[in-house]
Amino acid sequence: MYNFGIRQAHTGYRVAYRPDQTNHCPGCGQSHWMLGRLTAECAFCGTALPLNAGGASGTGLFRRSTGKTVPPLAA
Repeated sequence: MYNFGIRQAHTGYRVAYRPDQTNHCPGCGQSHWMLGRLTAECAFCGTALPLNAGGASGTGLFRRSTGKTVPPLAA
């Protein structure tokens, strides 16, 4: 797993939705969110933030574990 703490030390704090914390919107200050797969959107003003751990797992995640190339599908 990628260590986000190391990246934060080099790049500074990045605004993102963190599922384990209370998140206040940087636009309006409210704390009601609509969560998607990769982003969270403020229910009041519509400000979108990336999920801190988004896109790492779940249905629809495809990983190719072999070095073989897959031929394209016939249309």
